[in-house]
Amino acid sequence: MSKLSDIIEDFIKELMNANSNSVIEIQRNLLAQQFDCSPSQINYVLTTRFNNDKGYIIESRRGGGGYIRIFKVETSKYDDFDKILNETIGDNITINKAFDLIDRLNKKGIVTDKGKNIMKRTLSDRALGRITYEDRNKIRADLLKEMILATIEEE
Repeated sequence: MSKLSDIIEDFIKELMNANSNSVIEIQRNLLAQQFDCSPSQINYVLTTRFNNDKGYIIESRRGGGGYIRIFKVETSKYDDFDKILNETIGDNITINKAFDLIDRLNKKGIVTDKGKNIMKRTLSDRALGRITYEDRNKIRADLLKEMILATIEEE
């Protein structure tokens, strides 16, 4: 199933790249038919791979003439760091959200490939293994904030 999700994600991204205004409109049922899957598989891809943390906004309308609009949010390199630090990360962050944010910062050129790998290893459950499960997301948030601030200050 993961393979199909990757294929659907790549297809949607190709549509986005082909469209110069960074907005596409698709119909969930037609896309599901094209990939011979259920509409819930399309929902899964949209919610996990095209969410706000990854720089996308999804707008949908259900029903016979329903559609899904996907907007790629283009911002400058340093826009919304306060929002990232205080809202996206906040007092705690899961490993998946942290990794998504690091990937997004890497794609924007804020974090290098080497920095991305270091950050992900530092925030991994393996690295935080001796910390209780309840405290990991809090420690992960504090570490991620400090790494982002250090990366910004370097420039």
